[in-house]
Amino acid sequence: MATVTVSDKGQVVIPAAIRHRLGIAPGSQLDFELEGDNIRIRVCKAIPPSRAEDGYGLLRCELPGERRLADFDVAEAMRNQDAGGAKDRDKVRTARRPAHG
Repeated sequence: MATVTVSDKGQVVIPAAIRHRLGIAPGSQLDFELEGDNIRIRVCKAIPPSRAEDGYGLLRCELPGERRLADFDVAEAMRNQDAGGAKDRDKVRTARRPAHG
């Protein structure tokens, strides 16, 4: 069992061996629960960091031709979806087509 000292601010350092074994890293959240005269500490479920490549294929465009990320305006697409008008979506598609030449 490791013994640690509480700082003036009420902080303690979790021993490295325990941090590594439980996967506690900077930003991890811990849940404290009082059980009589004891404190029970549980590691909250960690959410793995997301990576850019995990989003591959999430954006789709049914229009022919190649698209760049800059061609997509998410806010405008959401407004058009909320409006529900196919006519409005067609206007946006026409306006968004890049000029070649």
